Amino acid sequence: MKTLSLKLDDEIFEETEEVLKEKGIARNRYINEAVDFYNRYNHRKKLAKAFEKASAMVGESSMDINAEFDQLMDEGAV
Repeated sequence: MKTLSLKLDDEIFEETEEVLKEKGIARNRYINEAVDFYNRYNHRKKLAKAFEKASAMVGESSMDINAEFDQLMDEGAV
């Protein structure tokens, strides 16, 4: 496990302390869970962006294929 020094804004610290009292968990555990949650959030956001890009590429390809089929149908080949 790594050790790090962390500076928090006073307001964030006070709010965190209230949550810790309510949940009854250690500050270290809470911060670990928060960082893990945010890492997973960013990973999913990155995947969503990649899927969006891939979908756009497939969409363009599908439109090209549809245009080719339309042309073949107009020519009576299909």
